[in-house]
Amino acid sequence: MLANYRRLFAVPHVTSLLVWSLTARFYTPGLMIAVTFLVEGWTGSYTLAGLVAGAFTLGIALVGPLRGRMADRGGSDRLVLVCGVVFTLGLLALALLPASLWWLSLPLALGTGLFGTPANQIVRALWPRLTRGPERQAIYAAEATTQELLFVFAPVLTAAVVAMAGPRQALLMLGVLGLLGAVGFARALRRAGVTGPAPVEETPEGEVSEKGGKGPRGSLLFHPALCLLFAMCLLIISGVVGMDLVIVAWANELGAPQYVMVLASVWALGSLVGGAVSGMLKGVPRLTLRAFAAALGMAVLIPFVPPISHLPTPLLITPLLFVSGLALAPTLAAMMGRLGDIAPSHRRAEAFGWMSTAMSTGAAVAGPLTGALVDTNGIAGGVVGAASLVLLAAVLTLFLPRIGAAAPSSEVPEEPASDGATVPLATEGGDRISPSSPRGHGGPTVGPAPTEPTGTAVSPPRPSAP
Repeated sequence: MLANYRRLFAVPHVTSLLVWSLTARFYTPGLMIAVTFLVEGWTGSYTLAGLVAGAFTLGIALVGPLRGRMADRGGSDRLVLVCGVVFTLGLLALALLPASLWWLSLPLALGTGLFGTPANQIVRALWPRLTRGPERQAIYAAEATTQELLFVFAPVLTAAVVAMAGPRQALLMLGVLGLLGAVGFARALRRAGVTGPAPVEETPEGEVSEKGGKGPRGSLLFHPALCLLFAMCLLIISGVVGMDLVIVAWANELGAPQYVMVLASVWALGSLVGGAVSGMLKGVPRLTLRAFAAALGMAVLIPFVPPISHLPTPLLITPLLFVSGLALAPTLAAMMGRLGDIAPSHRRAEAFGWMSTAMSTGAAVAGPLTGALVDTNGIAGGVVGAASLVLLAAVLTLFLPRIGAAAPSSEVPEEPASDGATVPLATEGGDRISPSSPRGHGGPTVGPAPTEPTGTAVSPPRPSAP
């Protein structure tokens, strides 16, 4: 079962790109905590604190597609460095802002959010260039799983710094980690040799294309299949964030905030386990099955929360919470894999930018919607709302086009070798590469990856130590 992961991490540069991209976005889950404590301390108002935190999210969401288009055109390493430096300077300015000038925090947060490091969309757009087949599904599963770790450890670390040193120091810590991650990720991109423009690849059956008249030119929002995926992302993230808020509201009603970390951690642990196992599975992920399983996992919680039932302690629901989380990371991984499959090969970063915008919008919508449901129908109402959003996303999967299996012979031409065997020839930037020509260390893999080890003549170089 570990074969997928063994083959995946044998691909050059995959490990360094994944680790540094995660470091570059480590600040994301903890930023809202630090900003909320800082602004509430200045103003005594959680409403104003929420507005400032929302301004960061709005800024990041607004430029997702633009950042992706810039990355697709080349110079992704410079883009990451510039965004990392400006974002860190913005956090530094906010941390040093006098309390009397708190009103400046709103435009400052919006402007800083515009330079959020686009590591997630850039690295997700790279996986189809570096991996094929089972390895591609494994890397999306690995990323979805490890990202869950960010949402477990980043808030804990941020809250600990706030408690020991204050919210200003927490912002500085997040800024330093963000800058360190941006520098490391930019260096990893250069070492992998993937900073140039995204190549135009052969279009498998079912992929959205701008060649040959399969799809309209212009905005990716004109492609129905991509719009369905973006809508799915918005709905699923809205449901997941809504469930997080339900857990907070439940613990708050009980006057026991310590339950938040326990319940949220168990739910995240279920997602971690599910994501790790899904990366080991062979075959094409069944997105529809995973999405309906995620919706069912939330729905089974409804009979066990107030006002439908009142458990002696919320800890009794932890086994169900673990089961409920099992399908979350696999569903997100399958969505990212499907987007990487059907998006135009030379506009994948832009497509993942739209996905990032959809996710940010879903997170923003979840707050007021879940709050209204909890206020009017109790904790059960919030769970029903979250499950309904994920169920609606699952229904949308029924309208997605099927991805046909591309014939390897149509993607990678073959040339007879001296011993009568055939050797695949790759194309990069439209140039034909002979079997004896060196590919160049760290160049992207073009064409399907071999399912079994090949001879040394065509084997990729072993990854260098990070």
